[in-house]
Amino acid sequence: MSDRLARIVGPIVVLLLLILGWEVAVRVTDTQTWMLPAPSDVLGSFRDDWRLLLEHTRVTLSEVLIGFGIALAAGLITGIAIDSNRVIERALYPLLIASQTIPMVVLAPLFLIWFGYGLLPKVLVTALVAYFPLAVNTVDGLKSTDRELMKLLRSMGASNWRIFRLAKVPSALPMIFGGARISVAFSVIGAVFGEFVGAKKGLGYLMDRSAAMFETPRVFACIVILAVMGVVLFALVGVIERITLPWRRYTSASIL
Repeated sequence: MSDRLARIVGPIVVLLLLILGWEVAVRVTDTQTWMLPAPSDVLGSFRDDWRLLLEHTRVTLSEVLIGFGIALAAGLITGIAIDSNRVIERALYPLLIASQTIPMVVLAPLFLIWFGYGLLPKVLVTALVAYFPLAVNTVDGLKSTDRELMKLLRSMGASNWRIFRLAKVPSALPMIFGGARISVAFSVIGAVFGEFVGAKKGLGYLMDRSAAMFETPRVFACIVILAVMGVVLFALVGVIERITLPWRRYTSASIL
């Protein structure tokens, strides 16, 4: 319990010290708010603009969740397909790698042209950003299954489906969850990037407009919300992993 408490308290103390140093530095140097607001100014933005921030947060969060959901489904399907057949692996895996060489800065404006300023282009950008870690980790997880275990199940007359369910899925789940943690954090970045390119709502849009009007405290407020959103979603995936794979929790606890 003490180690767990230290892991929680330590980062909080460091963060508070950084905020205190930031506040003091801004006040001592008399830095203009439009250039670098003090943390107290950012809190003031939360107080004054909370309705506006909440409205745009809902939009960005919906883009993140929908995009991540699409990426999760597509990544799992792709990973299972690649693992299931050598021909499919040779056909799809190089394309999967090559897809990451296409800059998102090129695709995002095209999505805007094709699909307009609504929710869809931002969701697609988010899904594409989050897709790759999920697909690759699913493939690697499935291929890491113990070969001797699969031979044993085959010798007992197990079908391919039973081998997949009893051996491959449990073996792949830790890596799939690892990919999901990375992807859900990337989803926040993807949603904001899509909003920067073109949007009518969302935290990325609000940051862009606020920066143009020199409302820097509001920009920092948006950054704080996005950081919290990423951390909470990352932690939520971790909680789901602990519930789904309870033996990993006990293993890590024994190591610590």
